[in-house]
Amino acid sequence: MYRSVLFSRLFVRQYKNDLTQILESRKCFSNDFYNKKSFMRQISTSHITLKKRKSIEERHIENQGRRVIRYSPKAGSEVVGIWKNMTVKEISDVLQKDVEHIYNALQFADKNSEVVYKEDTVIHNPQIVRDVVKISGYRFKIVPRPDEEKDEEIDRDAYPAPPAPAEALRPRPPVVCVMGHVDHGKTTLLDSLRDTSVVDSEFGGITQHIGAFEVKLSSGDRVTFLDTPGHAAFTAMRSRGARGADIVVLVVAGDDGVMEQTVESVRMARDADVPILVAINKMDKPGVDIERTLHSLAQHGIVCEALGGDVQAIPISALKKQNLDTLVEALILQAQLMELKADPGGPVEGVVIEALVDPRTGKQATVLVQRGCLRRGAVLVAGQGWGKVRLLQTSEGLPTDVAAPSTPVRVLGWREMPSAGDYVIEVDSEKRANEVMRWRSNQRMKEKQAVDSEAISVKEISHREEYQRQLAAKRALGRMKTRQQGPRQKMIQEDGHPALHVLVKGDVDGSVEALLDILETYDESRVKMELVHFGIGQVTPGDIEIAEAFGAVIYAFNVEVPPSVAVEAKNNNIQIKRHNVIYKLVDDIKDEISARIPTTLTEEVVGEANVLQQFLVGEGRRRVPVAGCRCVRGVLQRAALYRLIRGQEIVYEGKLASMKHLKDEVTTIKRDMECGLRLEDPSVTIQPGDTIQCYKMVEETHTTSWDPGF
Repeated sequence: MYRSVLFSRLFVRQYKNDLTQILESRKCFSNDFYNKKSFMRQISTSHITLKKRKSIEERHIENQGRRVIRYSPKAGSEVVGIWKNMTVKEISDVLQKDVEHIYNALQFADKNSEVVYKEDTVIHNPQIVRDVVKISGYRFKIVPRPDEEKDEEIDRDAYPAPPAPAEALRPRPPVVCVMGHVDHGKTTLLDSLRDTSVVDSEFGGITQHIGAFEVKLSSGDRVTFLDTPGHAAFTAMRSRGARGADIVVLVVAGDDGVMEQTVESVRMARDADVPILVAINKMDKPGVDIERTLHSLAQHGIVCEALGGDVQAIPISALKKQNLDTLVEALILQAQLMELKADPGGPVEGVVIEALVDPRTGKQATVLVQRGCLRRGAVLVAGQGWGKVRLLQTSEGLPTDVAAPSTPVRVLGWREMPSAGDYVIEVDSEKRANEVMRWRSNQRMKEKQAVDSEAISVKEISHREEYQRQLAAKRALGRMKTRQQGPRQKMIQEDGHPALHVLVKGDVDGSVEALLDILETYDESRVKMELVHFGIGQVTPGDIEIAEAFGAVIYAFNVEVPPSVAVEAKNNNIQIKRHNVIYKLVDDIKDEISARIPTTLTEEVVGEANVLQQFLVGEGRRRVPVAGCRCVRGVLQRAALYRLIRGQEIVYEGKLASMKHLKDEVTTIKRDMECGLRLEDPSVTIQPGDTIQCYKMVEETHTTSWDPGF
């Protein structure tokens, strides 16, 4: 304060002295003294005392309609491309300067060298080239040499061989895919055809894997059957089965008729352009209506022969093995009409039906051979997996030396495990297989980079628009650059939103795929569900580390948990939940989501009382009002909350200071009992006819509305 007063007085004194000198020297000057400009030049003013700082609103109004800051174009803002080992002439051409200018710039950029530069002199030091560009007033970027020819990328992938000539084709067994709704008897039909009891070993009474079996019929013919799950969760498995089959057997229960997955199977068979045979099952049960089933199929485009169509419909009983020979004859007839043939020679081609990790034998995959004969020692590539066949097993688990076309076989010896549905191709050597894997990995990385680039571009545009908007607002106020609003945000933001982190391990690739498809249908915002990891095979210590880092719940579907891993998970408080039925696993996930949904407080009215009269009761030296009441509904509780209502207006909300019945302090008042209630706030007036409502806040739990479709 003293400093400002001192400086202001000094400047006033200076003005007084200047004016005095001017007035005394008027006689010495000519009339030009009275010139306004001359007079103004002799009076000095200070910006410290005379300048008034304008407010933000005044500057904004003044700056409207014109640019406050005018920028001149930057000199040397052009960017030129440079490369390694440029010559003086090349630098001259890039900068569009004459050679003499480059010589002069080199005198400053390369002072210590004794090199005599000429037009064809190659400059090996890249720093000298950069300095020449900077001296010339340009910016640079590193580019490849223009005259370099780009090496054309050679496709190193493996592709199927061209179709074999007609003379090389040989007859092959048909591949039949059994499809239909869940619990309509598909697996029971296959058990009856090959005298097994697979259905007894299935968890929950439903098929959860796609199975491939080779069945030798009583006629001596061989048929490969693909057993697909009928549950709604295994849509991808059914689609793979339809694409890899020659004939589709649509199993429809005679008592249930056409169901949801029956219609889906019809659609998949049509998409794969595969002929359909209908097997109307459970004919041994009472109340079966064949006509109703046939008409239901006709409504979805499957017109059977009984209704004038071309689709064969055979009524059977898979459990009693009735009329199965008629179904087999229809299959053989259809296969003969199709004249199924394949080339048994040449490189092997096929499709992966299923893939899994066995804790004893390692990675293995069930392959349906479609061309060639698969033998031990063959090198196969399939999707992102490859391997050298070291063991072949039949569907019964017996070792075999060769697998002909239309034969399902288990292949052991995979270095990298393929996925279900991948196309299998035989290559010449392991070196060629590694070359194919590198090519496919690079192509997949390029595709991912292209997708990521699009997302990055969208975010960059949005950020740039936001920056330009903020910059325009700042410049309108006369500022040259933006300034962050508010305190600086933390680099790592803590997310307090409830979330469920899930780690999935399954027995086969198809099951994991089905679980991932189910999890993708989750779209609820109250609780986030994040998949942190998934894999095939039993739970490993690495899974425990990932689950511990993310706080995830491990779901083991149809796989074992080693005792050591279970102990480690228990010590680290990691939940491992084992399930062998898919819909029970989904129900468990829904329970976990519901448990994480925040509870809400809801009001529950406990009781109600009418005020009969107000009493003034002495409490020490003061008198406090007490409401004489009668409970008319429910129960009044001492620890609950109370609301005083007068007409339609709420006068008081809070707790009680005292509750008495006669002269005794009590905790509850039942219906039709009289009591005295004293509110915590003694300033509240109570009138006869008021209503006192007793209520409490109750935590209400919620359940998820997620519907995975089954």
